[in-house]
Amino acid sequence: MQLLLVSLLCSLFAYRCHGACAEVDSDTEAVAGKGFKLGCISCKKRSEVDSSATVEWYFRPKGEADFFHIYTYNNGPTIEHEQFLERIYWNGSKRSNDIQDASIYLFNVTFNDSGTYRCFFNRALFYDKYEYNTVVSKVVHLTVVAKATRETASIVSEVMMYVSIIGLQVWLLIEMIYCYRKISAAGEEALREAANAEYLAIASESKDNCAGVQVGE
Repeated sequence: MQLLLVSLLCSLFAYRCHGACAEVDSDTEAVAGKGFKLGCISCKKRSEVDSSATVEWYFRPKGEADFFHIYTYNNGPTIEHEQFLERIYWNGSKRSNDIQDASIYLFNVTFNDSGTYRCFFNRALFYDKYEYNTVVSKVVHLTVVAKATRETASIVSEVMMYVSIIGLQVWLLIEMIYCYRKISAAGEEALREAANAEYLAIASESKDNCAGVQVGE
């Protein structure tokens, strides 16, 4: 069943997959006082081309108009703003300059962390005779709550999963009953045919016996 669900999800999101890299949206709700992963993935379109990337994160607090620089990853991490000092941990691609996962982990989330986060991939693709530079950005809208809540989409997905499981079980039960009845009916028919054949054989033997008795007289 799990394989079936995974296959279904892959078919639904295949347009977002590039080889071994899959772009997955970040969660958007964090619980105050706990840790939270800010997901940011940008799959390279040309996997056969060597590349390198640096990453920058920016933050705009809820209700404010401007972003400010909070984090840079360029062969190592740099926290750019005092609000996030000692609270951000690199959770993305490791041991490679070809960064496709720029996720960061935020410790001890506070209500002041609510707002919009944006990560930028400054990527260079190295071709034989030239270098191509591109910038890709992703946005995460984060809401910090006092207690974890379940989003409507999550509830609907879980309900649909259970409905699918129950429906599959009911279908299998109906198929089993149908097959049992069919086999049972075939068995009864075979028994009737065998009984009829035996009756005809006995009747034929009785007639032969009777014919012999009459000829003897």
